[in-house]
Amino acid sequence: MAGPDSQHRLGITLVLAAAVAWSTAPFFTRLLPFDSWTILFWRGLFGGGLIAVFLVLTRGRAGLRDLTSMARSGWLVASLSTLGMVTFIPALQLTSVSNVAIIIATGPFVAAALAWIWLREVPRWQTMLASVAALCGVAIIVGDARAGADALGIALAYVMTVAIAAMTVIVRQHKNTSMVAAAAWSNLLGSLVSIPIATGIAGLAESELLTVAMFGFFQVALGLSLFVLGSRLLPSGQASLIATLETPLMPFWVWLAFQETPAPRAFVGGALVMGAVIADIISDTRRQKE
Repeated sequence: MAGPDSQHRLGITLVLAAAVAWSTAPFFTRLLPFDSWTILFWRGLFGGGLIAVFLVLTRGRAGLRDLTSMARSGWLVASLSTLGMVTFIPALQLTSVSNVAIIIATGPFVAAALAWIWLREVPRWQTMLASVAALCGVAIIVGDARAGADALGIALAYVMTVAIAAMTVIVRQHKNTSMVAAAAWSNLLGSLVSIPIATGIAGLAESELLTVAMFGFFQVALGLSLFVLGSRLLPSGQASLIATLETPLMPFWVWLAFQETPAPRAFVGGALVMGAVIADIISDTRRQKE
């Protein structure tokens, strides 16, 4: 059995990989000329379906049992993840991306507070300091938040942030319970919720179906599964901090694929976020060795 140090390193690696996968969302979104709910429907359908197939192929009957007889904690995780998905899209529609990004960047503080209340898990001061630095970095990247934005959009962004933070803490609390099935169901539930609102579900060409299938696999299925697996091995605040790497990585993929040069503030803010996360990981690794 792997020791605590190797388990901790594995958790960091998995959440880092999840952040990379999640950061590809703008790249795939640019390739799909459809409304957000149509994309959410197909993305969730492919993502949830692929996770379910992976579970059955790798675990056989045990994987099928995970899907059909989830514990209450699994359904709670799936519900919170779905809530995060379906509030994210309207939040972007009702207020600025800047406001949504900054609110999401408060996730490490929300997760740390919930973990302290539920699990009595005291956050490391180094992680909290790094979270402050990462929050400043996100603020520099988005840089144009406006005070007069729609209150409903801001409220939905807060709902999403609390939902994902609560999901992280529950996964941490039930770290010996398989939660990959919950990731599959959360995507399928997101598709179900999108049906009444989506306007172009039947209008995709074969090439577009392939694109959204890749979207569902890389950004959703892979990203959420890696985060669920990794966050149960890390303190909740640290898992949320590492996930903030998603923000500075987003413009990188758009630049790579579409030659859109990010604004100078994206480089400055991105360097601050990455520096904060790397500093926290190095600090934590040294503490683990002591």
